[in-house]
Amino acid sequence: MLQLSRNIFFYKKINLNDSFETRIFLMFFHFSILMIIFKKKGKKFEQKEYDNVFFNIENNLRELGFGDVSVNKKMKDLNKLLYDILLKIDDSNKNDFKLNKKLVLKYFSSLKDENNPKTQDFERYFKEFYKFCFELPLENMIREILNFKG
Repeated sequence: MLQLSRNIFFYKKINLNDSFETRIFLMFFHFSILMIIFKKKGKKFEQKEYDNVFFNIENNLRELGFGDVSVNKKMKDLNKLLYDILLKIDDSNKNDFKLNKKLVLKYFSSLKDENNPKTQDFERYFKEFYKFCFELPLENMIREILNFKG
């Protein structure tokens, strides 16, 4: 997920602020899409993959100098944030995927509005990411997502 959140597309073409917060939001958008695909295909997402994402975030927070109390609070907040994104990211009721633009603007306010060309590029990227991942076998999806060139 981290590699996807570092995609130059987000910082050069979309002009997102390259910050820890932005990368977390991008990681959670990608991660939520993966979890949605698993659900739509009728398979439970592996707990170890979920734990791995949060373990890596926790380690990064500690490397940034956060103490135990701060890390615990931040992790709790990030868990809530992931579920906010997960529950609201898909605006479709079918097997298709439609990115919730209001959610995008909530987390990426620099995109300004739904009709902004950068917002549309952002939406197109995640629609293509969904299609790419949906075609992958579930057993290999986590490994293969790094081949996405959105």
